[in-house]
Amino acid sequence: MHILFNAFAASSGSGLTYVRNVAAVLARRSDVRATFLVGPELAGERSAGANVAFEEMREPQSVARRVVWEQSVLPRIVRRLGADVLVSAGNFALRRSSVPQILLSGNSLYTSSDYRRDLLQRREYGLWVDNGIRSFFAARSVGWADVTVAPSESFAQELRQWTRDNRVVAIHHGFDREVFFAEDAPLSEALQTTLSETNDCLRLFFVSHFNYFRNFETLFRGLNILRAMLPEKNPKLLLTTRLRSGENPGDFRAEPAAVLVRELGLSEHVVELGAIPYRQLQHLYRAVDLYVTASYAETFAHPVVEAMACGVPVVASDLPVHREVARDAAVYFPRFSAETLAQRVREVVASPEAAREMSRNGEQRAADFSWEKHVDQMVGVARELLERRAGRAEQRS
Repeated sequence: MHILFNAFAASSGSGLTYVRNVAAVLARRSDVRATFLVGPELAGERSAGANVAFEEMREPQSVARRVVWEQSVLPRIVRRLGADVLVSAGNFALRRSSVPQILLSGNSLYTSSDYRRDLLQRREYGLWVDNGIRSFFAARSVGWADVTVAPSESFAQELRQWTRDNRVVAIHHGFDREVFFAEDAPLSEALQTTLSETNDCLRLFFVSHFNYFRNFETLFRGLNILRAMLPEKNPKLLLTTRLRSGENPGDFRAEPAAVLVRELGLSEHVVELGAIPYRQLQHLYRAVDLYVTASYAETFAHPVVEAMACGVPVVASDLPVHREVARDAAVYFPRFSAETLAQRVREVVASPEAAREMSRNGEQRAADFSWEKHVDQMVGVARELLERRAGRAEQRS
């Protein structure tokens, strides 16, 4: 079976993680051949096996041009490569695909009323319009695909309600412990120095580049309240970003968040580490006391799994997907309540035994996620679609 992955929209973050991990697992299989259509970010990838290939594509810059490209050019690529199944990995599907098609839907911003409201409050009218256009095509894509795969049951249910289409299934994303914990090289001297300066502090950690839906403002306000609650702990929030727009992907303006940090007097308490290589993240997780996230839109939350794998207790916004992924390895707070966020952190700090139990629960829960399992289920869906189409062809003949 030859599976073609239309993955050229995977340009950062979880998209790149997905392609790299799935390709690595498929390369170890002998029953599947895979081709990945990728953008420049993945053009230099080399598979670990002869059955996986990468073809570089140039992604059109606007969503309208991308849709036109996919509907006009992609069918010819499917025929040229002789693909048996098409996996559309960028939230948009091919209309009237000549082969069975699986849509990977993994962007909760298209369904999030919080995000739309947030954009209007920030007067980000261009982003609001762009998100509306993308949402339109994302919703239609669920109807165009034979089946849509979501990375969590919570998001699958959200998609079913949004589109009124029940052909949506949940297949959890994976986590590769060997890859994540493989890097033995220490952190850079600059990072080690920064960490040493917070040795006597309560270290909170959040992994994300800057964007609006991660809800940095609630984190900052919660940190300010926590500073008054636990002055003796001198809490610090470590970020894997810098609050400067030019240093983050996307069109999100980070400067207002930086102004908020200064207005709250948190300049010495918010530590901007900048982007950290994936293979070195484990060293930071193991150096902190708590992982915190106030995100109001998620589909899977990879950093929560990474934190759990490192035995770090989690304080998370009360989203269904966070409860699904973290279970009893986390405590939860209403996503816009800085006061409750601070209270939950204080409760965990005040109970070392509860924190240790959360740590144990997290390590066990993280072991449930596997890219091997994810690929097995994806291949199973592909085979089922092929069998259905073959069965329908026999009935017609």
